[in-house]
Amino acid sequence: MAPNLFGTSATLYLEASQQDVHQEKTATEKASTQKLIVQKSSSSPQSRYEWNIVWRNVIAFLYLHIGALYGLYLFFVDTKLNTLLWMLFVGISSAVGITAGAHRLWAHRAYKAKWPLRLVLMLCQTVAFQNHIYEWVRDHRVHHKFTDTDADPHNAQRGFFFSHMGWLLLRKHPDVIKKGATVDMSDLEQDPIVVWQRRLYIILMPICSFVLPMWVPCYFWDEKPLNSWYSTMFRYTLSLNLTWLVNSAAHIWGMKPYDSTIGPTENISVAICAIGEGWHNYHHVFPWDYKAAELGNYRTNITTAFIDLCARIGWAYDMKTVPVEVVKKRAARTGDGSKYQQGTGHAHSHEGAKWGWGDTDMEPEEIKEVEIINKSD
Repeated sequence: MAPNLFGTSATLYLEASQQDVHQEKTATEKASTQKLIVQKSSSSPQSRYEWNIVWRNVIAFLYLHIGALYGLYLFFVDTKLNTLLWMLFVGISSAVGITAGAHRLWAHRAYKAKWPLRLVLMLCQTVAFQNHIYEWVRDHRVHHKFTDTDADPHNAQRGFFFSHMGWLLLRKHPDVIKKGATVDMSDLEQDPIVVWQRRLYIILMPICSFVLPMWVPCYFWDEKPLNSWYSTMFRYTLSLNLTWLVNSAAHIWGMKPYDSTIGPTENISVAICAIGEGWHNYHHVFPWDYKAAELGNYRTNITTAFIDLCARIGWAYDMKTVPVEVVKKRAARTGDGSKYQQGTGHAHSHEGAKWGWGDTDMEPEEIKEVEIINKSD
């Protein structure tokens, strides 16, 4: 996942960015140029460029983390238990909005959802305040196409801090802007729920992410406003850091059973913290799998359980997954041998990397091998 916390949509207290202007292209232009840019970023991961620090973001993050620590302190000395449980519910809901919504549904098109589910996921994603769906998806697709290069918004080659949150404290690398303008976003431009959220995000976000979560404890069980506010700060800041672990820890520590030549890893701790998003080596090899993991159980993949539940009530369908034999063959050919017997290996190249289902670089064989669960009529 690649949340861009403070982008052009978050202008309430942060410096407005003009980057989106350069990243807008028509759907036709994006589709026609996508194949031309699927190559490794021309500049090396360690290339130097002038850092342009966004000081308003630095100050905002300092306040968020200090406020979160104070909110944690208040949980032990003054805040009511109902408020803690409420913030837990809001936090999990916002996480599902990112993992099941922005990530697996919209960024990777790993399954389809009927409008009631898409509406719920959009609202939950708004609560998460990681920018509107359109911008979140664009950055994430660029991340998959150019993982750990200068075109990757949170390039892990620049170190843990940069990939965790430092990338949000700087202006984007020019390669991120250049490559981001070429990603096909036509599917989101035709989704009325995504378009509606994007237009009204500056109104929806503060209401969903801060006003309502803070108001509920004060109104229903007479929580002190100060306690409610700092509880909200704690919930929001914690959710951000748990999400960022996918960008940082899951690109540094862990095994690589499916492709040993790429940065993303299998990290069970991140999977637990990010409700199923820590099986990152598998996910980057098979980004169209709705489980984002080979594992079929729900113990470390709450997001998959949520999608399966929605499928049972008819809200989710056409869930794409990869047959076990296909996974084993790929692991034997390119994995590190930690799970399956290692084969001859291969030299990894970013040429042909895919962001998910519908990417024009998907091979016919890959499309043919995909198994679709709960297929629509």
